[in-house]
Amino acid sequence: MSTAPTGRLSGRIAVVTGASRGIGAAVARRFAKEGARLVLTARTTGALEELDDELQEITGEPATLVPMNLSDTNAIDQLGAALFERFGHIDILVGNAGVLGTLGPLHQTKPKDWDQVMSINLTANYRLIRSLDPLLRQSESGRAVFVTSSVGSAPRAYWGAYAISKAAVEMMVRTWAEELMQTNLKVNLINPGATRTSMRAQAMPGENPETLKTADQITDQFVDLATADCTLHGKIINLE
Repeated sequence: MSTAPTGRLSGRIAVVTGASRGIGAAVARRFAKEGARLVLTARTTGALEELDDELQEITGEPATLVPMNLSDTNAIDQLGAALFERFGHIDILVGNAGVLGTLGPLHQTKPKDWDQVMSINLTANYRLIRSLDPLLRQSESGRAVFVTSSVGSAPRAYWGAYAISKAAVEMMVRTWAEELMQTNLKVNLINPGATRTSMRAQAMPGENPETLKTADQITDQFVDLATADCTLHGKIINLE
């Protein structure tokens, strides 16, 4: 095992949702290399444990693993309470978890599919803000980064609940940013653009994934927004 290097996030406590695969896992690996102490959430315990094995090769220390379904809002409240008891604060939140739902005409969207997308993509992030805002404010340089999508910035036929959820997340985060102007907490969004993930493959089944950038190739921007010296606030960073 190696010892975690002294990096740009050295000693900073970072919560990453949807961490078991794709962008979340890539961010976790990169944050570990930058010296962060990681709290990782995802629905699948086995996938989290596999990722933790990788991270321990980088840091020599286990991450804090929190298997949870973000549709369980009580679990999100319990997460905030548990992190306060253990750490007293957190420095970074990466709101990455999301689901695509069913693409198609809006009027054909089933209520259960609509509810699932809104629950994970929107309501869970609101509940994370509600639960973790006090812990982020306890940091001298709290940072929050949420993942959005280009389909949330302009209407696009057949993207229905997913696009609407991302538009709502953008408004929510930017509203929160306005409320934080007199604090040290800075919050932003990243639109990763076309990236080689399982969600992208689900949305674009005929696309050649080799033509897309990998999740590991977009982690620089997450680090930039998570550092103590980041000055951006209320922005959407587009990586198209």
